[in-house]
Amino acid sequence: MNAIVKNIPNGITCLNLASGVMAILAATHGSSPMWGLTGFAWCWIFIGIAAVADFLDGFAARLLHAYSNLGKELDSLCDLVSFGVAPAVMMFFAMSEYGAQEWSRWLVFLIPVCGALRLARFNIDDRQTTSFIGLPIPANAIFWIGYSALLPQYVGFMMQWYFFTAVVLLESWLMVSPMRFFSLKFKTWGWQGNQWRWLMIVSAVVLIFCMGVPGLLWTMVVYILYSLIDARKG
Repeated sequence: MNAIVKNIPNGITCLNLASGVMAILAATHGSSPMWGLTGFAWCWIFIGIAAVADFLDGFAARLLHAYSNLGKELDSLCDLVSFGVAPAVMMFFAMSEYGAQEWSRWLVFLIPVCGALRLARFNIDDRQTTSFIGLPIPANAIFWIGYSALLPQYVGFMMQWYFFTAVVLLESWLMVSPMRFFSLKFKTWGWQGNQWRWLMIVSAVVLIFCMGVPGLLWTMVVYILYSLIDARKG
């Protein structure tokens, strides 16, 4: 029974992986109907489920005192699929569907490559306990969900090779950059010491309420800006 309890966090982590695989499969359907929604919509949903599982596995590990090196490595492997490969496949099919130049579509594979480097560095870096060095890979996935949702509205501009190239290069670089990003994990619920976390939550709620799924893109832009300001003040 004790072994089962200790593996509950790993089971939740595997749900993250399963959701990531489903997101990849859904992305291949593009904007075609799939179970009552478009393939892209299901891709967003499955990446969202993976993000929830990614949060819950750490919560379960702390609650059950079930930390392990296996769980740490498994978490990174699953995150790479759900938040690196899945958004890359999603953007590949989105850019293909909206008529982007063929060569520019292949830039998306920088996303999982830099995501893998980001996760590998995190696993061997003991400085990233209360903040992150480089953009967390789940934040990367959230950005690309917002980008793909906004794409149909500004397709003439956002799929241009020069704009898309700049965004992919910047977003990929942020994951492997030395820039510090604050963690959204609360140790206490007060304002002192949690100012940026509370501001981030309020900003996310407002942006998503006003803009819907495209608001996720601007939520990540705000997260990057808040982290820049926080790093400069620190």
